[in-house]
Amino acid sequence: MKIFKKILPVIMLFCFIIQLSVAGSLNDKPVQKKVLVLTERGGLHEGFVVAALNWLQEFAQKNKLELRVINHPREIENENLNVYRLFIQLNYPPYNWTDKTMSAFEKYIDEGSGGWIGFHHATLLGEFDGYPLWKWFSDFMGEILFKNYIARKATANVYIENRKHPVMKNLPEVFSVPNDEWYTFDKSPRGKVNVLANVDENSYQPASDIKMGDHPVIWSNENKKARNVYFLMGHGEELLRNEAFTTMFANAIVWALKN
Repeated sequence: MKIFKKILPVIMLFCFIIQLSVAGSLNDKPVQKKVLVLTERGGLHEGFVVAALNWLQEFAQKNKLELRVINHPREIENENLNVYRLFIQLNYPPYNWTDKTMSAFEKYIDEGSGGWIGFHHATLLGEFDGYPLWKWFSDFMGEILFKNYIARKATANVYIENRKHPVMKNLPEVFSVPNDEWYTFDKSPRGKVNVLANVDENSYQPASDIKMGDHPVIWSNENKKARNVYFLMGHGEELLRNEAFTTMFANAIVWALKN
């Protein structure tokens, strides 16, 4: 009995610690990785953006990600981008940014504070709507300038060049991308970036005379500390019903978040 009285305080303390631990584990929510999504709303690309946001919301719920969707860079002008583990540029062009947000974005990518995924309009590089060329962004995309596009849109075959890259995981060597608006540039970014896939311009349906010859459509700039990948496609909502595209999108998010 005397022994029990001596060890009783120890037992009570032990039980109290266990209770605190259990209560803490029940009350603490898992830390979610924050993802910033910069979107371009309205116009010809609205269908793609809406479908992509719906897909992203579902993906985020399954993978415990916290999404923040904005429609203009000025919405984050007074924020620290480093709180976001991933920056998705969902068709927003590389102009109409404020000086402060351009500087913050350059720092975010150059220092590898998080990952980046860009789509389609992110390579609309040049002088548009009265805005000058963002030279840093042009260099980021392989020192290219936007030249032309297939206005009628076309379905085409995309060939993977770097099958070992994580973004290309579980994809066939060649897959079809439906009804997209294929951009051409003043030159190929090859040599400045790691080309992951190219489009076979001879497979365009309907056929088009607007061609580059060597035409990369998915690439990553490995000269930057941030993990990054650009997808040229991103015009219509049917892309989000394309298994190859959604597989690449999911792969890109998982890979970029490991930055």
